[in-house]
Amino acid sequence: MTVFQPSDAAEAAEVVAWAAAEGQSLEIVAGGSKRGLGRPPRADHRLDVSRLAGIVDYDPAELILTARAATPMAEIEAELKAKRQMLAFEPPDWRGLMGGDGEPTLGGVLACNFAGPRRVRAGAARDYFLGFSAINGWGEVWKAGGKVVKNVTGYDMCKLQAGAHGTLSVLTEATLKVMPRPETACTILLEGMADEIAIPELLRALNTPYEVSAAAHLPASVARRSAVEGVAQGLGAVTALRLEGPAPSVAFRANAIESLLGHGLRLAAAETERLWAEIGQVRGLLPSGRQRVWRLCPTPTSAPVVSNALRAQFDSAEAFYDWGGGLIWLGLDADEAGPDGGASRVRAAMREAGGHSTLVVAPDDVRARTAVFEPLHGALAALMKRVKSGFDPRGVLNPGRMHEGQ
Repeated sequence: MTVFQPSDAAEAAEVVAWAAAEGQSLEIVAGGSKRGLGRPPRADHRLDVSRLAGIVDYDPAELILTARAATPMAEIEAELKAKRQMLAFEPPDWRGLMGGDGEPTLGGVLACNFAGPRRVRAGAARDYFLGFSAINGWGEVWKAGGKVVKNVTGYDMCKLQAGAHGTLSVLTEATLKVMPRPETACTILLEGMADEIAIPELLRALNTPYEVSAAAHLPASVARRSAVEGVAQGLGAVTALRLEGPAPSVAFRANAIESLLGHGLRLAAAETERLWAEIGQVRGLLPSGRQRVWRLCPTPTSAPVVSNALRAQFDSAEAFYDWGGGLIWLGLDADEAGPDGGASRVRAAMREAGGHSTLVVAPDDVRARTAVFEPLHGALAALMKRVKSGFDPRGVLNPGRMHEGQ
C-alpha cells in the first residue's frame, strides 16, 4: 500500500486520476479520527489529505466561513469562539467513542454529516453546508454551491456529499454558515421519570414556543455515570432540557417550562456545557469494557418501545435518549451481542417501530460481515448505485465504506 500525501488540491486530483486509470482504489483520510466508522477500509492505497488545511476566509459580519477540508475542528471552533460565534449543529467529538486519537477535521464532520444535541432544534451539518470544492472519481476538480445561503438553482450537491462518507468525492474546501454564540445557557433537570413518561414530556417541551435547544433523557444507570454532579447524584433517571440565549430570556423561558413540567434542578452555563458535551460524546455514559454501540433513530414516540424490546432481548442492554427521543444510543456486551454485533435483533426491533440504525462501535471483523448502515433495498438501493456510478464509476473512492460492493 502506498500512502499519498498531496500538498494541494491539484496534486490530490492527479492521484485520483492515476488511481482511476490504473484500476486502483483509495482510502480517503485526513485526521483519521473516524476510520473506525463504517465498514473497514478495503482500498489498495491511502490518500492522506491532511496537508489541505487552513481557514481560507472568515467573515464574522456575514456569518460565513470557508476552510480547507483537513482543517482541524479545534482550530475552527477557536476562531469562531473568539468572535462569539459557533457551528450551530454542535459537531460532537467521538474520539473516545471510536477509540481513536486522530484530530477531527471539517471534511470528516461534513462527510459523516455529524450533529450533536442541538440537532433537534438547529438541524444537521448539511443544513449549514453552503458550498465546496471537490474531486470526483475521475480525478476531476469540481465545485458546487457558493458563499450565500440561497445559492441552489439545481441539485443541492452539498446535501448529497454530506453523509456520503467520502464515497462520492474528495472534499478539498468547504463553506459553512455559522451562527452567533448564545449569551448564556441553563439546563433544567427533571428527576425520576420512567422512559414512557419522559419522552412525551420532552416532546411537549420541544413543541412549546420556548425554544428548547436540546432535550435528552438518561435512565438511572446511565445518569449515575455522568461526570456532572447534579446529574450523577440525582434521584434516579434524569430528563434534561437546555435553554440558550440572552439571560433575561433564558430565565423567563425556564420559569415557563417549569410551570408546565414541574420544578427541577437548574444547571448554570458551565455545567450545562459539560453535560451536553458529555451527551454528544456518548462514551462516558455507556458501560466500559467490550461493547457494541448502536445509534438508533426511531420515531420519537416509539423510542421507549424500541428500548424496552431490546432490553427484553439483551440482559446487558443500556440506552439513553437524545433529540427528544429521535436518537437512542444503545450499548451491548460484545459476547451477548454475538458475531453480528446484535444486528439481527436490533434491526428487527427497529422494523417494528420504524426508523434506521447504525452499528457505530465494533471491531473490524464484525463490521466486515455486518451491514453497518441501514440496508437498502429495491428502488433506494438502485438509486444509490446510480449516484455512486455518476460520481465514481470505477469505485476509486472509499470502496465498500458504506455498503458492500459500493
